[in-house]
Amino acid sequence: MAHPPSTPTRTPPTAALAPAISAVQKRTLTVLLVSQVLSGLGLAAGVTVAGLLAGQMLHNTSLSGLPIALLTAGSAGAAVVIGRLSQRLGRRPGLAAGYLTGALGGAGVVVAAALGSPALLFVSLFLYGAGTTSNLQARYAGADLAAPHQRARATSTVIVATTAGGIAGPLLTTPAGHLATALHLPELTGLFLLSTVAFTLAALTLLVWLRPDPLVLARNLPATSDEDAPARSSSRSGPGLLIGVVVLVLSQLVMVAVMTMTPIHMHAHGFGTAASGLVIALHTGSMYLPSPLADRLVDRFGTTAMSVVTAGTLLAAGAAAALAPGDSFTLITVALVLLGIGWSFGLVTGTAIVTDSTPLATRARVQGLVDVAIAVAGAVGGLASGIVAAATSYPALAALCGALAFVAAPAAVVAARKDSARS
Repeated sequence: MAHPPSTPTRTPPTAALAPAISAVQKRTLTVLLVSQVLSGLGLAAGVTVAGLLAGQMLHNTSLSGLPIALLTAGSAGAAVVIGRLSQRLGRRPGLAAGYLTGALGGAGVVVAAALGSPALLFVSLFLYGAGTTSNLQARYAGADLAAPHQRARATSTVIVATTAGGIAGPLLTTPAGHLATALHLPELTGLFLLSTVAFTLAALTLLVWLRPDPLVLARNLPATSDEDAPARSSSRSGPGLLIGVVVLVLSQLVMVAVMTMTPIHMHAHGFGTAASGLVIALHTGSMYLPSPLADRLVDRFGTTAMSVVTAGTLLAAGAAAALAPGDSFTLITVALVLLGIGWSFGLVTGTAIVTDSTPLATRARVQGLVDVAIAVAGAVGGLASGIVAAATSYPALAALCGALAFVAAPAAVVAARKDSARS
């Protein structure tokens, strides 16, 4: 008896595409790693010497937080532009445009210092903030092609790549200053010269090698799993978005406020730029190196639990900074390392929540708006830090920031319960 021919088994489209997508994702992460190392170098100037440079030019330490406020305000404006540009054209042009704008700002700071022009300094720091935004938004590009259960890991991989540049940059404060002096420029502009070159190279790396564009490709792929299907078909953000924003905003505000005034505080107690640069380098390393650990903790314990851990770590950092004697290099370093770890936990946790809660149809735009909120929080923290420290003291500022950070813990728990009941 003849048997009817069997129907050939077809491989599902998503399964057939999986190896190719995996290869593209690996290439994407490699390119992002290179650009993050370079942009990490670019971030060094704003973090390490911007406040000191402004203090020298303005002869007013109460305004030492103004540069960080301007930088983060520029970051907020850039987040909107980069988010919308990425939504329309892809991650490659969006991120590259931000880096090139940051490079322009870094060059402007050098010219402003050479001319003694505070007005040009302020405008240039505003533009410089765009480089910070691109560095931050690159974490989203790492997650565009990742499977839902691998997004936190992809995000942490991109974040941790900033470590090399972020640590090396502040440590180059002295040699960069010598280079600036040799070029007959103010010593503190040396790191901004370095930033200009680093941001430019980061932009070129993306423009040349980030192909295909991960966001553009992700939009053209079918849903890879039932877990991911709603995010592709829906145009509305999920209910967990608010939790992510709360965690990200408070982490950024507290970190920027305490970090901004630490070099000023150390300088007032007799430490030089090399010492403060080392502290900021260790702080920067602690911001990015714990990212893989944060990724594993998020996967194991969930985002709500990690939101509480984030708040507790930032509270401990604020307490340590408040209690550290002004002449204790070791204790100040411990406080700044804790501050960096808390920020790292908050960034990975908040980013995972935001990405999982945002559909591909509007993801880049929503992510840009979220980063606007982060940048505004940083601007507020940077500007208020100088005013609060001048009116009270650095320990009082640190204690206040620690207490403020812990507000995120009950807020995250309450929001999670409401979202769970609504789902």
